[in-house]
Amino acid sequence: MKIGKKMLMIMLVAMLAIVTAACGTGTTETGGQEANNQENTGGSESGQNGEATEQEEPLKIVVGTDAAYAPFEYVDTNGNIVGFDIEVMNAIAEAANLEVEYKNTAWDGIFLTVQNGERDALISAITITEERAKKMDFSEPYFEATQLIAVPKDSDVTKFEDLKNDYKIGVQNGTTGDEAVSDLIGRTNGNIARFETTPLALKELENGGVEAVVADNAVVLEYIKNNPDANFKSVSDDNFPKEYYGIAVKKGNTELLDRINAGLKEIQENGTYDEIFNKYFGTE
Repeated sequence: MKIGKKMLMIMLVAMLAIVTAACGTGTTETGGQEANNQENTGGSESGQNGEATEQEEPLKIVVGTDAAYAPFEYVDTNGNIVGFDIEVMNAIAEAANLEVEYKNTAWDGIFLTVQNGERDALISAITITEERAKKMDFSEPYFEATQLIAVPKDSDVTKFEDLKNDYKIGVQNGTTGDEAVSDLIGRTNGNIARFETTPLALKELENGGVEAVVADNAVVLEYIKNNPDANFKSVSDDNFPKEYYGIAVKKGNTELLDRINAGLKEIQENGTYDEIFNKYFGTE
């Protein structure tokens, strides 16, 4: 009996040791799994909060602009394309995570470049018209404009209708100014002189080759301000309709258009647009 009790005691001690060891191992494994779960959850939360995720690469786009239309787009003395439109597009690009490369593109044919994919977008004081919207998609409007008449200070022109009286009129080919004058006196009228750019038309007015120029108001006013020796005055007419500029993209390019519209909305809401506008035009 004594031997049996001793053996029983040894067996009980051994079993207790096994049970204790097993409990210790289970606790360690559970603790390790909990640590792994916490680490995974933390990584996921960090991703959701945007703290541990990499920033999305910007979408690279080529933007065409006719840089001969101050103050909207022009080439400065250092050869850089600058102006109101460029600063607006840069602000939109920053808000919409776009990387922009500008290409100076002549107005004559500029719309074809976005239609055939040479340019991803166009910003060049482009008035949104029903005819243009058939061939391209436009962003929400970002600028309101109208037509204005530039004439010598001693001119008798006081309203648009006066231009019917055999005045030689300069316009930029293919613009809404061209359309307005063509509607007034006829597209094939010999008194319409069409130029590649508005500044060329205004220079011809200065030289006496034409007697009036019809173009977008901001461009006319900018030229008169910067060329006081030209002795021009501007003539407004309430019959000129309001026009709205938009950024053009290829028909159906909704991804880019949505980004541009979102960026434009952001800079309009956060005050960036107003800052740029006031820099160029003085008032909101």
